[in-house]
Amino acid sequence: MSWCELPGYWLGLEVLERYGCRMADGLVITMQLVAISSLLGFFLAVGLALLRLRGPRPVRWAIAGYTTFFRGTPLLCQLFLIYYGLGTFRLFWQDVGLWWFFRDPLYCCLLAFTINTAAYQAEILRGSLQALPKGQIEAARALGMRPVAIFIKVEMPQALIIGLRPLGNELITMIKVSAIASLVTLFDLMGATRLAFARSFDLSIYLVAALIYLALVEIVRRIWNQMEARLTRHMVLR
Repeated sequence: MSWCELPGYWLGLEVLERYGCRMADGLVITMQLVAISSLLGFFLAVGLALLRLRGPRPVRWAIAGYTTFFRGTPLLCQLFLIYYGLGTFRLFWQDVGLWWFFRDPLYCCLLAFTINTAAYQAEILRGSLQALPKGQIEAARALGMRPVAIFIKVEMPQALIIGLRPLGNELITMIKVSAIASLVTLFDLMGATRLAFARSFDLSIYLVAALIYLALVEIVRRIWNQMEARLTRHMVLR
């Protein structure tokens, strides 16, 4: 008996014994999806937030349209538009050498999740940057610091502290909505759960999946709380 079958054996769930290993593989895919898309989305969001605040007016309007669209439409629709919609242009993608990307549901999910979370994170960072006291930036300029140095050493660290809680909420949201990846034939945690139910008709497997998602969210929440407490310890009045 392999390690991934042990929980089912201990709990007396035959369906978990049979499909525990597949669900473990799906859990790895889910964690990869969330981690990679959230990280890529963050770096994209930093650039979007800066351009939204300080870019030329046409660029600000374009980014505002981007964030409005991806925050105002369901992620499921965005995923379908990328996987099924862009997939219809097979000949074009083959000509430009990108068909390997758009035919793979994993890459399409990564793309959809990244551009979706980037829109949310960009607005979080934009609000955090706008909340900074203007006097600090003026003081940094008076000291002769360059704009890049001001952003990296003065603005960004404080903006991250201000936006830490909303960014953590966005990460938790991404964990939960990642379940829709199963709708494009990707065997993530929910995809493996659906397969197990389709073959066993045992509803308890969905309860197991729900508890796994709950455990992931709770782990992230506790880590985020510890990180927030450490980063803001100098702000606590004693």
